[in-house]
Parts: sequence; C-alpha cells; structure tokens
Amino acid sequence: MNSNLIKTILGGFLLSSSVIVSAQNIPITKVSNGIKVPCMIVDGDTLPTITLSYVVITSEMIFPNKRKKVQWDRLKYNVRVVLPLARTASSKLNEYEVVLRGLPDERSRKKYLEQAEEELKRDFEKKIKDLSFNQGMILIKLIDRETGNTSYDLVKKLRGNFKAFMWQGMARLFGSNLKSEYDSEGEDKLIETAINQIENEQ
Repeated sequence: MNSNLIKTILGGFLLSSSVIVSAQNIPITKVSNGIKVPCMIVDGDTLPTITLSYVVITSEMIFPNKRKKVQWDRLKYNVRVVLPLARTASSKLNEYEVVLRGLPDERSRKKYLEQAEEELKRDFEKKIKDLSFNQGMILIKLIDRETGNTSYDLVKKLRGNFKAFMWQGMARLFGSNLKSEYDSEGEDKLIETAINQIENEQ
C-alpha cells in the first residue's frame, strides 16, 4: 500500500467523521450534559477538533529467504544495542555546548573539555569496547542522526584537528569512516525502519 493511498484513506476517514486535527493539545473534559472538546469554526459551522497521536505506518517485512530474515534480525538487534548510546551522546553534547557557551575564555574551555573527555571515557569506554564491528559502524551513523554532527566533527570540536585526523586514520584502517553521514532515505533506510519499529515496540 503506497503512501498516497494511505493519505487518501486517512483523509476520507477524517472528513467523513467531521473531525479536524488540531495542533493544539487541549484536553477533553466531561461535563454534566456531555463532553467538552476543543472546536473551530469552518464556513460558519462549529466543528470539534481532536489531536491525534503520531503514528508510524510501515509495511510488513517480507524476506525472500531465511538468510535475509536472519540479517534483518541481526541489524535490528544491533540498532537496539547502540541507539541508547547515540542518544546519550547527543544529550551529553547538548549539555557540554551549553556550558561551553557560558565559559569566559579559552583556558577555562580547555579545562572543561578535559573534564568532559574523562567523563565520556568513564561512561562510554567499556560499552564501546564491548561493541561488535557492525555495532560500531551503526553507532557512527546514529551519532550523526542524533546529533547532526559526524563522529569526525565531534572529535574535531572536542579534541582539535590533529586528534580528529588521527582517529579518522585509525578508523580507516579498520574499514570504518568517522565522516559517515546518516541517510535515512538511502543506504540507511533499513536502520531507520528498525528504529521506527523499536520505538513503536514492533
């Protein structure tokens, strides 16, 4: 079922039931003579509005053979393992950037970044060492998805150009690339599908 057909069906349902989706999150409350709901006026008519929850619709996964099914299950498992790490990294980065903006000079910024590096080592070093090669590759992609920065950019920002160059060189030796960008509509579409299923507990 393509996306246009889904939109047509949903649109017909909403129109036929005279329900208009509102961006406002106003609670529905019971009153003595019925239910009180948000409303809006359209062409002189007062119509109830209801805020619908965000829903992701995905087609059923069909695999040509057992090997492809095993590959998908492994990918989804790996995404489930590293997604929390990428999101924690994003949260930490936002925290660091807020603090850095409030520091008065380069000396205090450098000292704070050294403390941040020690914190990252303490919190992440063992977890990252325990990752498989494929999980590490996915983590690099998900860091870009969650932070808007490639792993290379983050190392460069926190440690400088030379450190970023060195880490990129080491990553290349192991067939990885810290400059990898996340492409949810292209080569990383299956990863995006796995994330959507995980978030919707499928």
